[in-house]
This record gives sequence, structure tokens and C-alpha cells, in this order.
Amino acid sequence: MTAAISRKASHSMALVALFAALMAVMGLIPKIDLPLGVPITLQSLGVMLAGCLLGARRGFQSMLLFLAAVAAGLPLLSGGRGGLGVFMAPSAGYLVGYALAAGVTGALMRTLPQGTPLRTATSAFIASVLGGLVFLHAMGIAGLVLLAQMPLDKAFLADLVFVPGDLVKCALCAVVVHTVAKAQPDWPFGGRER
Repeated sequence: MTAAISRKASHSMALVALFAALMAVMGLIPKIDLPLGVPITLQSLGVMLAGCLLGARRGFQSMLLFLAAVAAGLPLLSGGRGGLGVFMAPSAGYLVGYALAAGVTGALMRTLPQGTPLRTATSAFIASVLGGLVFLHAMGIAGLVLLAQMPLDKAFLADLVFVPGDLVKCALCAVVVHTVAKAQPDWPFGGRER
């Protein structure tokens, strides 16, 4: 019994570390700088994937591990950024939202219907839109209002520039989930027990 629990805990820790590393790899993709101080990056796709594939708890943990590494000074954010200073920049709301959005996406994925690869992918798209786009953008807008001293209406309008690209990321997340569901039908999407 102890060996089974230890094996499960080791597997869980490996997945958390793997997705934190995946976020770091996504940070190697060059960012697109915008005048409002928040760049366009690929890393929000990692948030969506972590929630859909790992579930709320492990998705949250993986993003928290990634953010801890960034806070420790590792240049893991797109463009080679890292350190505590990034949590004081206009993009800080998005960064802080990474872990919470992965948790929300995972919780939604767990409750949405699954079964066939297509249904699971559709659920992943919905969970990604609600958790990885709507919730994450709400956190980002809050960061713009609090840290960049931007009025709420202007912060909302500025945030809209990210929506088309993030909808594409939601679709990419759904494609990855569809592929995993076909190859590994017993994968515990959203942290569901099988």
C-alpha cells in the first residue's frame, strides 16, 4: 500500500515538474511587445494545457512551481525575463493569474462531459476559454488597473488585443487534448479518477 501511494505521489510530482518545465520551454518563443507593457507570449497555452491535462490541483501546483522559479530570478518568461521585478510590472496580473487560471481550467475540465476524444476536446476548448482566457484576462485587467493605474474601461479595451490569439491557443489546447484522448483513452483529464 505504501509503495502504491509513493508511486502515485512520485508520478504526480513528475507531472507537476514536467508542466513547469513546459512553461519554461514556451518562454523560449520570442514575445511580441505591446505599448501597454504586456507582451504577447505562448505561455498562456501552457496554463490551459496544465489545467486540462493535470486537473485543478496539479495544474495549480505546476504553475506555482514555475512562478516560484521566475520569482527566484530564473529568466523563464518569454524574452528572458525573471526576478521579483516582473511581479511589479503591468503584466503582473496575468502572471499571478497563471496558477489560479490553471486551477479554474482544471476544475472546469473535471466537471465538463468527456468520453469520446471529440467530446473531451470540446470540453477542453470550453474549459480553456472560461479558465485560461476569461478568468486569466480578468486577472490581467485587474493588474493593469492596480499596477499600471489604467482606468478599468481602458484596461478592458487594451486587453481585447490578446483575445484572438488566446482563442487560437484554446483551439490548440483542444487539439492536444484530442490527440492525448485518442492515444491514451484512460488519461485523467481535469484530474478525474479513472
